[in-house]
Amino acid sequence: MTPDERKQALDEIATEVRGCTRCPLHLQRNNAVPGEGHPDTEVVFVGEGPGYNEDREGRPFVGAAGGVLNELLSTVGWKRDEVFITNVVKCRPPGNRDPEPAEISACAPFLRRQLEVLDPALVVTLGRHSLQTFMPGARIGGAHGTLQPVDPQTGARAAMTYAMYHPAAALRQGSLRETMTVDMCAVPDALTDARARRSAGAPAATDDRLPAPAGVELPEPAREELPDSPADELPDLVAVAGLATVADSDDQMELFG
Repeated sequence: MTPDERKQALDEIATEVRGCTRCPLHLQRNNAVPGEGHPDTEVVFVGEGPGYNEDREGRPFVGAAGGVLNELLSTVGWKRDEVFITNVVKCRPPGNRDPEPAEISACAPFLRRQLEVLDPALVVTLGRHSLQTFMPGARIGGAHGTLQPVDPQTGARAAMTYAMYHPAAALRQGSLRETMTVDMCAVPDALTDARARRSAGAPAATDDRLPAPAGVELPEPAREELPDSPADELPDLVAVAGLATVADSDDQMELFG
């Protein structure tokens, strides 16, 4: 699939998402939120569902939690338009409550098709609901910072999945900010590992915890349980700064061909 064909396929899915009536969430939405990002990226971030600001703008992670995600990406020299960002459910659950199983099931075909089109090497889960989609039965407190193979039935044909806390968790519990920064700093190594396994056609090892890097070395490109529902109704002035930059944009890893 060419880059233009991939973009067109993603746009077609987004159009379907915006007109979806598969579950009751569509009755209260202002905008569905299909997701956005570079069509040729190798990395997909999957969160839980839209919050207040996302519902207003029709874009993922644009509120306070989105500010945290942007800061986390900057720690490894990445920008949000270089990856693809989406959610398990595409419409906002009322009051930012947890998405219900039927709602997740209704949206699952959209996420699966997005992953089929993108064919990523690495899927980064954000929070426990995304985690359950890609690592069923895992608990975020023990799974964060670990790397496991993705079930091809999710749509990611030959990918690894890397678990992280939802960015909203750092807004409610400041002590998680350092944990999330360390986990994010290991994402480039997770991508390198995923690329290598993909290239070799080797089965991915399970429960691989990547070492916390002292600094981020970016390789040459080849082709406690907490609620984690979005906190985007919190003021955007909630502390989303203070994440130390450990790699600047001049050293960033290429995420797409």
